[in-house]
Amino acid sequence: MAPILGIMASRKVALKPSTIEVLLIAGGGSGGTDRGAGGGAGGLFYSSSTAVTTGNTYTIAIGAGAASGTTAGAVQGSNSTMTSVTTAIGGGGGKSGDGSDTAPARAPMNGGSGGGGAGSGNNSGGTGTSGQGSNGGTGMYAPPNYGGGGGGGFSAAGGNGTSTLGGAGGAGTNTYSTWASATTTGVSGYYAGGGGGATYSGGGSPGAGGAGGGGDGAAGGSGLTGVAGTANTGGGGGGGSGNPAGAGGAGGKGLCIIRYPDSFVALASTTGSPTLVTTGGYRYYTFKNSGSVTI
Repeated sequence: MAPILGIMASRKVALKPSTIEVLLIAGGGSGGTDRGAGGGAGGLFYSSSTAVTTGNTYTIAIGAGAASGTTAGAVQGSNSTMTSVTTAIGGGGGKSGDGSDTAPARAPMNGGSGGGGAGSGNNSGGTGTSGQGSNGGTGMYAPPNYGGGGGGGFSAAGGNGTSTLGGAGGAGTNTYSTWASATTTGVSGYYAGGGGGATYSGGGSPGAGGAGGGGDGAAGGSGLTGVAGTANTGGGGGGGSGNPAGAGGAGGKGLCIIRYPDSFVALASTTGSPTLVTTGGYRYYTFKNSGSVTI
């Protein structure tokens, strides 16, 4: 019996996980135009223990970042979803400041994080989704520079514009810096930063994008486009300058990372070409595009 027991003891049982951790980030909102506000970061959702069943397939949709903002109105980022987990809400677009814009372009833009208020009429920012992001900052109508408010980030609201400054984008989060390092994602360990607000004419200084991929606002007086949010961080786009009007920066695309202990075997199959990294006692599956996992 001893040889048989020895053979049985040498075999490893292929254990599959019954729970996984999930980090899900939506697409960021665009910046507004013409002393425009910064776009809000895409909503960020984390699950520490999502139950999964062997043999089941779970679909993942990665939200696109909003297209560059124009005078037609602010643009919201797209949602990210995972079956049986939740929906991360796309970031709100930053408001535009040109008086010829239609009302929706200048109305509050809510989202995962809210877009900022334009530097026109002292507009307030949009509202963030509870647990996923923060509010946008208020724009300041104070000639000659009309600072747009910053877009909200995951951890902080966007800064308010002033007579000479665009509001800074709200900070994202570095709570998941270990994930960022393991998967080579994020910006310096941060995700989901808001876009900075722009100014209207020469002499004003634009707001910086929030830590976590938020794009900088544009300086006024030259028709400059705001800086785009960083791809796969959910960062909001920076506001476009005024006099002449510059377009708002595009929002950054979303992301999904799945993690579980490496004592369990690899997933049965995946689609969407995720990257797999095994480090620090975990397996990390990183989805930069939509796909699926089968346990």
